[in-house]
Amino acid sequence: MPTYTLASTVSAELEIRKSRFIGLAIPVADRDAAMIELRRLRDEHPAATHVCWALLAGGQSGMSDDGEPSGTAGRPILEVLRHHDLDGVLAAVVRYYGGVKLGAGGLVRAYTDAIASTLQNAPRIERVAQARLMVEVGYPDETHVRHWIEQAQHTLVDSRYTMTVRLAIQMPVTAVDAARDALRDLTQGRAGFPEHE
Repeated sequence: MPTYTLASTVSAELEIRKSRFIGLAIPVADRDAAMIELRRLRDEHPAATHVCWALLAGGQSGMSDDGEPSGTAGRPILEVLRHHDLDGVLAAVVRYYGGVKLGAGGLVRAYTDAIASTLQNAPRIERVAQARLMVEVGYPDETHVRHWIEQAQHTLVDSRYTMTVRLAIQMPVTAVDAARDALRDLTQGRAGFPEHE
């Protein structure tokens, strides 16, 4: 079943009984990137009462009620993300308290509505799992391999030069086996595939 991520950051704002709820959904690579985005949000909204969030990013999930009663913010936000089959997304709701208590049921509804309205018309793109393939070749084969990477539209992410040339190539997970075969053919069997060190 395909999962999706967002093409770009989306946001929406709701006012519920004098409280402002600003929902944001931000595409992120992983938990570290999400934490950077959360710090940025807190810096942008220093007067906010709460910055509640949920994250789904390639098996790295998390959530926080950020001072709201337990289970009334982070979990509802996470459920909306799951309902939309999203991955690689940080969903956050910035709340400015307006003086009227909403109660636990009211909070769950408010946080659910804030993130659901944010995602309502969000442009989703299919998330393709990426892998990194390390290939080791002799210097005479390097030019051919670099040309192949370009032709195949993969991404060269690292290169190391010692007695041999080691190239780290980023590509969709589904392309790895075919890439190994193509590189073996290209180098007449000289290409090696060491594991990551």
